[in-house]
Amino acid sequence: GAKFVHTIYRFARYVMIENMKKLTVGTGIPFAEAVMWRPKDMYIAKARHRVAYNKLLQILQREDFIFEEYRKKTQ
Repeated sequence: GAKFVHTIYRFARYVMIENMKKLTVGTGIPFAEAVMWRPKDMYIAKARHRVAYNKLLQILQREDFIFEEYRKKTQ
């Protein structure tokens, strides 16, 4: 249900942030810290969420398209 999805989301977010912290050590990129900040303006937070959601959706759709094309070619 919704609680399970939220738990998985929080876990995935934690893993992503920890990964970013490891990958950005010594590069001068404060991206991992920026992810942890709480937004002051909820309008901006919602806009960022929509952008990220749309980008993820595009990536997943493209991945699905590529897999379907691969399946068609293998048949």
